[in-house]
Amino acid sequence: MTACAIEPPATSGADGVPEAGCVITADGAYAARLAPAGDCWFAERWTLDGPEPYAVPLPGTQPEEAGTGVQPMGDGRVLVHRQSASRHLFSLLYPAGPGTGELPLGAVDCPEPGTRVTLLPPAPGGARAYALAAGPRSGAVWLVAGGAFGPERLAEVPGRCSGGVWLDGTGRLLALDRELGGRTKTVVVDLERGVVSPLLQITDDSDDRLLLADPDSGLLLISSDAPSPGQERLGWGVLGSALPVRFPECLRLPDRVLTPFAIQPGQVLMPENCAVALRVDGAFGTWVGTWRPAERRVRHLPAPEGWLAGAGVWTPEGVLRLPYATRSTPCGVTNLSAAPPGTRPAAPPGTQPPAPPGTSPAAPPGTQPPAPPETRAPMPSVARVPKPVPTRPVPLQQAPLGRLVTN
Repeated sequence: MTACAIEPPATSGADGVPEAGCVITADGAYAARLAPAGDCWFAERWTLDGPEPYAVPLPGTQPEEAGTGVQPMGDGRVLVHRQSASRHLFSLLYPAGPGTGELPLGAVDCPEPGTRVTLLPPAPGGARAYALAAGPRSGAVWLVAGGAFGPERLAEVPGRCSGGVWLDGTGRLLALDRELGGRTKTVVVDLERGVVSPLLQITDDSDDRLLLADPDSGLLLISSDAPSPGQERLGWGVLGSALPVRFPECLRLPDRVLTPFAIQPGQVLMPENCAVALRVDGAFGTWVGTWRPAERRVRHLPAPEGWLAGAGVWTPEGVLRLPYATRSTPCGVTNLSAAPPGTRPAAPPGTQPPAPPGTSPAAPPGTQPPAPPETRAPMPSVARVPKPVPTRPVPLQQAPLGRLVTN
């Protein structure tokens, strides 16, 4: 099971066009996106767990706005989030004969200027859905689908909030990035108790964000400027471990932006062997990278034509499933197999994205220099969450390696 920290793809980009991508349930069974219909948009559900993927259009009584949020539920319905002035309306769409059925769920009112409401990543189990109302001074977590009486406010977090990562397999512990006092740190919200606790605090002066977490292995993907003040670096650690966060040099690529979007599930007690999928954006376009903490190398792979960039899900067997849509194939999935741990990460001839000008070609097999040492910063010592009652996270300053930062 993998929780995504990326923003929902239905947020509007340039000229009001929604950013490419789709949202996939935590178990990988369904996906949802805004699909184009001429100059208009409508919700579309993809079924991914059958022999062949297929799409079901869910047009409402009128076209959707470009900024409409969509999210698949575990039962195949699609949650839509529409905005009307300061009111945010939520409904469930589902196939109903030749048309589309709609179940209104209620609204969330956000009269304070500057408040932004976004759907949080799909929760484990798929029975509930949550939204984050991020205001200039505080953020509120709302249960918007799966409750008994419409939208329900569950917790309030002081500070400007963003992100959203599920830390357990029950949908109880949610990590948010909170900007307070000029610094961004990750906190964890216990949605049953409404309690907010520190989670990720590498140094007092660093901006630390949690990007992805896998409850099975405990692997965490982190962004921080602790090892290089003023420059964000990608790092990894293990939930519940006292070992430091590592910032591998292989994840520091000049003139390219790496965005992790999926972690291989099912690797219990083996976080170093988990395959991680990366969206790579550079001057030559967008492609896919795969990486394992144990390898200290990034494998570059071409993205399928029409890839809904930033969307994908791993199977426990190490197959990366990437959804794509083209004129000839409006609903497709490409399967990429992750190389077994220890395999040399060389792309097939002709498929490696061009190297930026001024970089050297890859060395022949057997001549690669040893992997550079990793930059390390302290890992938050957070107790592994047992079921059904999770343990309270421990602030980093209380961890055994709380003051260790090495380069």
